[in-house]
Order: sequence, then C-alpha cells, then structure tokens
Amino acid sequence: MTSIQSTLGEDDGGGIAEELAEGQRAISIAEFFEKNKHMLGFDSGARGLVTAVKEAVDNALDATEEAGIKPDISIEIRESGDYYTLIVEDNGPGITREQIPKVFGKLLYGSRFHAREQSRGQQGIGISAAVLYSQLTSGKPAKITSRTQRSERAQYFELIIDTDTNEPEIQVEEERAPGESELSPTHGTRIEMEMEANMRARQQLHDYVKHTAVVNPHARLVLDEPGLDEPRRYERVEGASLPAETEEIRPHPHGVELGTLLKMLTATESYSVSGFLQEEFTRVGSKTADKVLNNFRDRHFGREMGWSVPRSADVDVESAVEDAVANKGAAATATFAERVADALESRERTTHADVTEIVDTVAEDVEDEFETTFGQTVRENAVEAGWDALRTDLVSDLYALVDDATSTRKDDATISGIAERLADKFRDGDPRHRATRDTVRDYVDRSAEFVVSEDVSFGDTARENVVEALWGAMRTVPDDPPKVRAVADDRDVASELLEAMRETDILAPPTNCLSPITAELVEAGLKKEFDADFYAAASRDAEVHGGDPFVVEAGIAYGGELEDGTVDLLRFANRVPLVYQRGACATTDVVKQIGWRNYGLDQPGGSGMPNGPAVVMIHVASTNVPFTSESKDAIANIPAIEDEIELAIREAARDLKSYLNKRRSMQKRRKKQDVLGTILPEMADKLSEVTGRPRPNIDGALARIMNNVSVERDVDGDSVTLVVENHSDRAETPEITDIVSAEPGDLPDGVSVVDLDDEWFISWEPSIPAGETAELTYTVSGDAEFDVDVDGIETEKLTINA
Repeated sequence: MTSIQSTLGEDDGGGIAEELAEGQRAISIAEFFEKNKHMLGFDSGARGLVTAVKEAVDNALDATEEAGIKPDISIEIRESGDYYTLIVEDNGPGITREQIPKVFGKLLYGSRFHAREQSRGQQGIGISAAVLYSQLTSGKPAKITSRTQRSERAQYFELIIDTDTNEPEIQVEEERAPGESELSPTHGTRIEMEMEANMRARQQLHDYVKHTAVVNPHARLVLDEPGLDEPRRYERVEGASLPAETEEIRPHPHGVELGTLLKMLTATESYSVSGFLQEEFTRVGSKTADKVLNNFRDRHFGREMGWSVPRSADVDVESAVEDAVANKGAAATATFAERVADALESRERTTHADVTEIVDTVAEDVEDEFETTFGQTVRENAVEAGWDALRTDLVSDLYALVDDATSTRKDDATISGIAERLADKFRDGDPRHRATRDTVRDYVDRSAEFVVSEDVSFGDTARENVVEALWGAMRTVPDDPPKVRAVADDRDVASELLEAMRETDILAPPTNCLSPITAELVEAGLKKEFDADFYAAASRDAEVHGGDPFVVEAGIAYGGELEDGTVDLLRFANRVPLVYQRGACATTDVVKQIGWRNYGLDQPGGSGMPNGPAVVMIHVASTNVPFTSESKDAIANIPAIEDEIELAIREAARDLKSYLNKRRSMQKRRKKQDVLGTILPEMADKLSEVTGRPRPNIDGALARIMNNVSVERDVDGDSVTLVVENHSDRAETPEITDIVSAEPGDLPDGVSVVDLDDEWFISWEPSIPAGETAELTYTVSGDAEFDVDVDGIETEKLTINA
C-alpha cells in the first residue's frame, strides 16, 4: 500500500516533510505565554487584576526583606476609562538602572531559580508576566520608577516586552529628581500598569491582602481602590521582627531522584563517591558517607556469609594452613598456622574477607618476629586453606539460622531440607559466598520450593524470616566502591547508590534555608486580623521532598466574631496566599479527610469541609514548593507534604478540642450553678419556715457544693479581711486586685498597692492548696467603698461575696 506521506507533495517535486520543515521555528517563552496567559493566572479581567497585585506585592515583600527593611507597601487601583490602572509601591532597596528593564521586561529572568532557599518568587515569571498582560490588554507600556539607597535621583522607565525575542523594549528612559518623581523621596520601587480588568473579584482581592497581612505580621499594607471612602490599612504586629535570613543549602540525599543524581555525578569534580556525597549534599559528613557506602556495597557487591570452624575431628585448620605454606622455615610456619587457626576458632563466624584480614595481620607479625617474608602467593594459599576448612560443614550453621528464624511447628526434616538446599546454593554461587539480598531471597525461595509438598508448608512469612536471619548473619564487604565516573556511566549502579542514600538514616536538612513564620507569629497574625475567642498554632520540624526541605505550619481561630458555617480555609506557600484553585490543592484535600468531629467541629457525613465559626490556616515553607501549575495557586498532592499538613493541623486541632471540651464543661457547670443559686435561697427560707429557727447562712454553701474558690470580705471597724477558700481539688493561685476608695494601711509583706486617681489598687497573689484558706488583712480609716477583681480562675469556678 502506498503511504500518504510518500505521495503528498509529489506534484511539485517535494515531500510533506520538507514543506512542514519550512514552517517550523523556535518560539520565545514570552511568545508562548502571550498565547497561554491563562497558565499564569491571567485568564480573565477579574482574576488578572488580583494576579497582578499578587505578583507585584510578592516582589515588594521579597525585595524589602532581603534588604533588612520592614515592608511598607501601598496598593492603589484607579479607574482609567475602560481600563484599570494598578500602582504598587514599596520602600525596598530599589533596583539599579541596568537591571530594571530585565526584571520587568524579560520572562524567566531572576536570581532565585538556582538558589536552594525559601523565597516567594523562583522562576522570574511573575512581575514580567503582569507587564505582558498589561501591554496585551491595554496596549500601553508599564511605568517603573526606582531609587536605590545610594542614589539621589530616581530611574524612570516606560517599557514593553518584545514577545518575539523575550527582551525588553524601552520606550522612555530618564532620571528624575525627588520632586519630579511620584516615588517617595527615600528609596524603593513603584510600578504602574494599565490593564483590561474589572472589580468582580473584589472579595478575592481583599482576601489576598488580608491574608498576606496574616502571614507577614512584620509588614504594613495599604489598599486603595475605587468605591472606598478611605484606604484599607493593615498594620504590622507590634514587635514583629523581619523573617530570619535564609541561607542557600545543598540538596538532601533523601529527596534526590535518579535523573538528578546522574546529572550531579556527571557535573561533580569529586573523584570518589565518598567525596561526592560530602561535597554535593547537605547533612553528609564522613561518618554518614561511610554508612551510605556500606549500604551501597551491600547492593553492589552483596554481603559475605560467615561460617564457624566445624567441630568435626576431620577438620584441622592448623594443619591445613601449615600445609599451604612452603619454604618459610618450620618454626615460622608452625607459628603462623597456629595463630591463624586460633583466630579462626575464637570467632563465632568468619567471612572470606575476615580470613584475608586475619592472614595478613598474622603474616606481618610473624615476618617481624622471624625475619622472614610471607609473600602474596603464600598468603593467598593460606587464605584458601582456611576458607576451605570453614566451608567443610555449611549445613550445621545454616540449620541453626533456619531453626531460630522459623516457628516451633516446623519439623526437623523440613529445617534440615531447607538448610541442605541453602548450602548447595552457597556452594554453587560466588566462591567467597557473596550474595545480594535479592540473591539470598532467591536462594530461600528455591530451597523452600524443593521441600514444600502437600504435607509440608513453608509460607511467605517463614521465608522472609529466614531471609532476614541469613542477611543479618552476612557481613558488608570491604571492597572499594566504584569511582564517580564509573557510577555516572552506569544507570543501574547509580540506582544502587540512590537506594543506599534513601535507606541510610540521615539528619533532617538544616532549616536555615527556610524562614517559617513560627507558631507564635502565626497566632499573632490570626489575632491581628480575626476577632475570635480561641487561637492555636503549630509549627512542624523540617522534612524533605525531592531533595528540598520544607516546613508546615498550621493555625486555628475559633468563635468570637467569626461567622458560623463552612470553616474558612486559608492556604499559604512561602508566605504567599493561594487565592484560587482551592479544590485542586493538597491542603484542601487533607482538611477534608480529617475527622473533625473528633476535634469538636461539625462535619456532615463524616468527611469534607467542617462547619463552625472557625478559620483554619496552613502554611508550607519550602525551597521549592511543588505547585500544580505556573500560576502557583495550588500545592500538588505530594504524600510527604500531605502527611506533614495533616500532622500540623491535628496538633493545632488538639488544642481546639481541649478548649471546646473545657468550654462545654464550663457551660454545664454554669447551668448547675444557676440552678443551685436559685434553689438554695428557697430551701433556706423553707427550712426556716418549717423549723421556726433563724434562716441558715448559705453564703459559702454554693462554693462548697460546686467545689469553687470563694472570696469573701469581712469588715470590722477599720479592719478589712479578704478570705479566700479553695474548695477545688487542686492548688490555685488567683490574682486578686482589691480596689479601695480610701488609703489602706498595715499591709503585709508580698502585697503591693498603687494609687490611681484617689483609688488604691491592692494586688495579692496567694498560693492556696486544695481545701485550704488564705487571708489578707489590712486597715482603712473612715467609710470606704470596695470592689474586688479576680483573675487566673475561670468565672464558673469562682464565687465572690465581697
């Protein structure tokens, strides 16, 4: 049959392949995103405006923090006919004249892509993509003004991006004096972009700015937009310091993939694998490198099985070694053979490598003692003689290992059969009895299959136990590993090295490359922007994914002015709010999978987003956050990250559970106390009426019944006594402030008094064991008014008659 490709284009003497080749050309990254701007988050006017704000603010935060400046960032949105103008200004260090066109007019231009440390921007796409969107929708250039800290004049540019070349096209370039520039007269950067947009995503815009303030408590943000009577201001938390400075680190061995490892092996200047590990990875010193190399040897060379000296009278190790040595003198030969035999017989197990080491050590000692030479050939003969003697009876050693590894239900015949077959496998295998773990498993499976019958079973568990026993009895060989170039040239060997790295216990990566918010500031940020009754936060230790360390933090706010309904989920990555694609984010998936009923929140159906007046916040800080797309709106479903997100949420949620349980307990206590407060006086009145006796004093009864702490006042003339009785089952330390309208006197030690506008505040903090009483006595002259305030004890556990 004639191929269609062979006929197309035949009339004009050419072929279709040649015609297609004429139309093919390379495209620039700017040209690609010109036609695919939705991939960067600019898929509509509403979302495009929010994305542009996000990219400009992220740049401003990074610039100010890197310069050690607390960020002051203003965001202004103006209506410009059918378009909107976005203006973002910061107080950062400014940008040099040479760099301004590249930073704002060239996609994939940045300083952080190759740096393994936490930052908001990585690829150098964000702000230049906003410039591209601006020029595509409005046809106008971006206007950038920047003044560095050392310059008196500002640099002003108007530019667009040439999408064919991905290069900035400068339309205006000039210097401006402070009075000529709209930029503040100190230092910083201001960018102005006109774009096709709308305010339909106003709520998402407000959420982004508010949430940015939550995770950047050290920053001050101002948002001015159409329709606002006055700008929205988000002040920094008082005392909040700048995030800790980060340092670039090397990759961690546990997260590297095979392709990356091969690339690193090819590029390294190290000659040995040990040097490569120590030079190219973090947390790998000489001891850790040795551990990795031992695991690598186990995979590459296999381990050696060791054997004990047979107890049979037919085996004479000393004679065998002596017969293997010739022409060294009778005394020297006898001494050499005796010492080798003694060393072998004193060991429980000896591998071929051990025999070699023993022979070399004894030979050197005898050489010095008898002034003779034991050459390489003599030593090799002695090694073979000793090794042959050890291998005389393999079955006995293997029987003991199999017997210990299997259950008592295995009969002697089965164990003997397995041991005999295993002995055959070792004899037929490597002459030094080397085997990898997979080879050992094959030995066991083949031996087991031989003895298994209708009456004899040897299942997977028994087999795995025997494999573990054999592998544990075998020893890592001392052979030198292949050099780096040999590993780089062999994918299978590189894979063995990778597996060895992954199975070695290695310290978690250092966190100086990360700048987590910390649990204290997570809580402070939530308190600043959300009026709630309860706050909790948790910050996890660093873990690794893909060679990059990451830290997960979680925060929860509950009650207060928060609206009831579906819990509000705040998602962050490297201190940047994730506004869109919530349903595609790993954070959302984890929150939905947690059983929130266990923590006191309603969750219809037992899964999905919980309900309640609460905010749940998740922050992932990493040197390389795995986003689902270039728009960086959602975190990918990486198991290691999902596990840490869940653990962080549960840690904070446990505090929420304790709070809600305590609150419910206090509510029940309050109801009980209200009922008793009503019934007791009625009972006292009824008792007096029935008995005809005076009404009993019930002032302290409620406190005793409720196991409360009671505070009572007794005034006798000029003497005032506060009596605190602890009826609870634990020691209490209330903070008591007695407010008196007359100056007190005769105050005991440990009590302080402050005069404020003719009122005296007496502060007293007694420590009262369960069932005990504390008293404070002082004097006042004339008529005085009193008011007491008690802190440190829940209202429901306190009874005040003062």
